[in-house]
Amino acid sequence: MRTSNSQVYFKYLVQATKPEMAYNEDIPLDEWQKKARVQLEKLLGLPLISCEADFTVLKKTSKPGYLQIDFEFQSEPGYYVPCSFLIPDGIKKPLPAVICLQGHSTGAHISLGIPEFPGDEKSIAGGRDYAVRAVQEGFCAIAMEQRYMGSCGQAETGKPACLTDGVSLPSVLLGRTAIGERVWDIMRLIDVMEKELSEYVDKERIICMGNSGGGTATFYASCMDERIYLSMPSCSVCTYEDSIITIRHCDCNYIPGIRKYFNMGDLGCLIAPRRFVMVNGIEDNIFPIKGAEESFEVIKKAYKKAGKEELCHMVKGKGGHQFYPDDAWPVVKSISL
Repeated sequence: MRTSNSQVYFKYLVQATKPEMAYNEDIPLDEWQKKARVQLEKLLGLPLISCEADFTVLKKTSKPGYLQIDFEFQSEPGYYVPCSFLIPDGIKKPLPAVICLQGHSTGAHISLGIPEFPGDEKSIAGGRDYAVRAVQEGFCAIAMEQRYMGSCGQAETGKPACLTDGVSLPSVLLGRTAIGERVWDIMRLIDVMEKELSEYVDKERIICMGNSGGGTATFYASCMDERIYLSMPSCSVCTYEDSIITIRHCDCNYIPGIRKYFNMGDLGCLIAPRRFVMVNGIEDNIFPIKGAEESFEVIKKAYKKAGKEELCHMVKGKGGHQFYPDDAWPVVKSISL
């Protein structure tokens, strides 16, 4: 290699760099996972500072088919996370609960099927009303607002602050990452679910799902927190080479140093042998299906090693960058109930 073109050289550098902690079938799965999870935690900039959750119910609203409880909790000292909890009518025992995460949209109200800004109707029609659909499928659901998005971003316009202003990138100057902050909030939400919502939530069956940026947070949270019973990231799992490195993404997708140690398929092996449903669109132009399939093949190796291949699924929607509820939910129900 001899070049003065920095982009050409970087492409060469990536191809020549083998991840130092790639999944190795010759090592016992639990042994590899233990070391890999410690490294991922460092890369994400975790843990953050623990604190009292200060769980506060803000409002209760009766909706057709369910009760909606809006609440907030303290994730780290001084930072509060807004959530909406949906409880199906007629609930007689704790149910599996789905944590629903929006991507780069106007906010968590999309999960609730409530348009608030121009373009929301189109987003909802693309299968992103996750919480409402989860209730229809017989689950409880929590729509959580992600950092730098919705009411935690530019609330007046609905525009994600991480995408428009790059306000998530300076977090790296404090040794943090936007993805790490979002993962921390999800982990703290699970704490709240176990302590405050146990009357309604089966804590042994907590599901996490989301599309695009919501799928990214779902994926990394599932790698870190073994309390997540079933993980369903959509349009977000792909080799770094085929997506994050070569296609322009929001700053919040970048974790300093991650490709030195792992590719995304390697990280997916941290989820095994828990239930995993990976959703991708065959025409997705920012998380290309080629890189998604390559990642899934690596993840399947860990499930095979664990003797749990039947719990690892890839759903391919016949379209682009969106969620595919009619394809995905039957798979979820077949392995979760």
